[in-house]
Amino acid sequence: MADATPLDDLKQLEGQALTQLQQCADEAALRAWNTQYFGDKGVMKTAMSNLAKIPKDQKPAYGAELNRIKAAITAAYEAALADAKEKALQVSLTTNPLDVTLPGRAPARGRLHPATQILRQIYSIFADLGFQVYRTREVETDELNFEFLNMPAHHPARDMWDTFFTTTPGVVLRTHTSPGQIHVMREAAGKPVRVILPGMCYRNEAISTRSEIQFYQVEGLVVGEGVTMADLKGTITAFARRMFGPERQVRIRSSYFPFTEPSIEVDIDWPKDDPNRDRLTKGTGWLEILGAGMVHPNVLRAGGYDPEKVTGFAFGMGPQRMLMLKHAIDDIRLFWQNDLRFLKQF
Repeated sequence: MADATPLDDLKQLEGQALTQLQQCADEAALRAWNTQYFGDKGVMKTAMSNLAKIPKDQKPAYGAELNRIKAAITAAYEAALADAKEKALQVSLTTNPLDVTLPGRAPARGRLHPATQILRQIYSIFADLGFQVYRTREVETDELNFEFLNMPAHHPARDMWDTFFTTTPGVVLRTHTSPGQIHVMREAAGKPVRVILPGMCYRNEAISTRSEIQFYQVEGLVVGEGVTMADLKGTITAFARRMFGPERQVRIRSSYFPFTEPSIEVDIDWPKDDPNRDRLTKGTGWLEILGAGMVHPNVLRAGGYDPEKVTGFAFGMGPQRMLMLKHAIDDIRLFWQNDLRFLKQF
């Protein structure tokens, strides 16, 4: 019996490959077969490397036959793989049939963030009082953030507004919305002003249940002839009763801010039937909601107004703090944690 030729070996390889392919029962077995024959150390690669050992006169025939076999078993593999996928799909459809009559799954409804909700409520109240909303930038110069607000470089009040500095000298992330007062007055160019200035502020503070490095503020500014402390008191009282309830009482205490003179802090009485009353008010029955005062003459001059002719009042409040007070939220960090268990309550 004559010895097997290289071409005979190829025919045997083809027959063996097709036989094993027919025995593959599923997609996983087919992929294992493909690795066996076409992998980096597969049978076809070995057969290709044998080409160097074939006599020169037999190489053309061997190479042509090897290419034919490779194309044939590749086509057979792809057909078997497509058939296996179709069978798997049919099994999946019959095992877990889809009932097209069932109602679809409704997408989860989005909602406004609680901080946005309280801001919009504040906007609405002050709009009814005749205020306009004015937005200013969050990056300010040291001059606008401190100097024009009656806080020169040596002023101790700067310790209360420790800030973040940028890589540009003299440029900081604003520590409060008060710099917006200068922008508004300079833009109004001597005309009466009645605006609120909402926005984000930044302070270099330790993050705790009561403090964050970023938070919202709403600044208020009224400038014109004959503006008095009585106007400030009436505005704040009207706002507090709209925000917290018509029966709410307002208390005004003397205070100090560099950019107002005289300066006040405003408290509201907390309902006696609220179980959180003593904790929220530290047993006093009153809770601070904002700081305010008559605009300092130096600030009016920085804004381009003559303090001999006009006066004004300003106030600043924390919307998130108000939301905490209304709903007895005891951790300000909850506003930035994106915990849906918290956010879905509003």
